[in-house]
Order: sequence, then structure tokens, then C-alpha cells
Amino acid sequence: MVPKEYFKKLTGTNDIWEIRIQFGNNIFRFLGFYEVSNTIVLTNAFSKKSRKTPENEIKLAEQREKEYYERKN
Repeated sequence: MVPKEYFKKLTGTNDIWEIRIQFGNNIFRFLGFYEVSNTIVLTNAFSKKSRKTPENEIKLAEQREKEYYERKN
């Protein structure tokens, strides 16, 4: 089990998950999605300065998920 503080599903998204990593005073976020039960595909990463995840980063993750499945099929 990974605490919600470090790994959570973003509300209002189409199954986009956020991984949080803190290194010193810097906080980094990785966005991605579940491809199969135990596989997570990471789509993008950014340094986060505010509490809210930027909408453009969420849209980028959703677009890359769509492209991933289009290429896979």
C-alpha cells in the first residue's frame, strides 16, 4: 500500500494518477495511467509550486493516454 500523500487518482479525470516526490524543498509530480493491473504508464512530469495540479498538465496526460492506446491498437 502506498499512502495517498504520494500516489492518488486525480478527481475529475479519466483515470489519471499522480505520483508525488519530494526532494529537499522541491516537489515533483508525475502523471500517468494504469495500462494493466500492475503497470503504470507515466506520461509527463513537472515541478509543482501550488496545491492545485495545472489543468494543462492533466490535459497533456489524457492526450498521451489516448495516443498510447491508438498506437497500441
